[in-house]
Amino acid sequence: MNAIGIDLGGTWIKGVLMNSETGEIVKQLYHPTNSEKDWKQAVEETVNDLRHLSLGMVTATGLSAPGLPNDTNQYIAFMPGRLHGLEGFHWGRFLNASVHIVNDAHAALLAESRFGVAKGYNNVVMLTLGTGVGGGVLINGQLYQGNFQKAGHVGHMTVDASGDQDITAMPGSLEDAIGNATVEKRSMGHFTSTYQLLEAYKQGNYLAQWVWLSSVRKLAVGISSLINCFSPDLVVLGGGITQAEDDLLLPLAEFMNLYEWRPGGHATPIRIARFGDMAGAIGAASFAISSEPGNSDRT
Repeated sequence: MNAIGIDLGGTWIKGVLMNSETGEIVKQLYHPTNSEKDWKQAVEETVNDLRHLSLGMVTATGLSAPGLPNDTNQYIAFMPGRLHGLEGFHWGRFLNASVHIVNDAHAALLAESRFGVAKGYNNVVMLTLGTGVGGGVLINGQLYQGNFQKAGHVGHMTVDASGDQDITAMPGSLEDAIGNATVEKRSMGHFTSTYQLLEAYKQGNYLAQWVWLSSVRKLAVGISSLINCFSPDLVVLGGGITQAEDDLLLPLAEFMNLYEWRPGGHATPIRIARFGDMAGAIGAASFAISSEPGNSDRT
């Protein structure tokens, strides 16, 4: 039997048809997001195409999107400023099916927990490093969504109390410290993307090295704080910025040596996520599988 997972982003709509038992991806589809009318129709077309490919054998359907789902995970209740028309839109009625809605960063965590690098771990913290910084928390094998589904927004933790306020009014947030959206501001206008910043970093540009290492240092402070709060078995890093690979992981390891509390010398492992741009869709399918009545596996 198969499950359908849809990831609705600002640029692309990604869909997967996934084997419910093994996690094998049977088919994956992409559509550009475009206008409100177009992305709603594109989601419908993607779901219908995947249903057709599955020959009607679909056990669950999930959709991941930015924002905060309502308390029953039927729609996104709060997402100001992006994807106009998403707030309050009931996907189950639109698609004439039971559709389980989950935050996109939460979905990425579920993908890793069920089928990726976090499989077999009960307590996991994930950070998604991209345009902004998202994340999720797994406690005792279950996704922790918290009051108003706000849990896991690790990008809005403070790593510099004297810094500017971010979109949630937090000063000096981790999102502003390392997210791609603030590169130009952090570099005083010298670089406009993390890719451009890292190319200069590799070439020995001192400004680029200062900006990048300052960001990675704050990331280490944030991760160390999360380790102190949740004591996870594993920390997973996902998102486009992880494509920096050793340029991220090697300085991060040095800063973690400085900041992580390690009783008895025990360090918390940090791993790069297995799934790339399909993580949200895979996680949405995983969330839908575990949310169907009669399924006690809540991972």
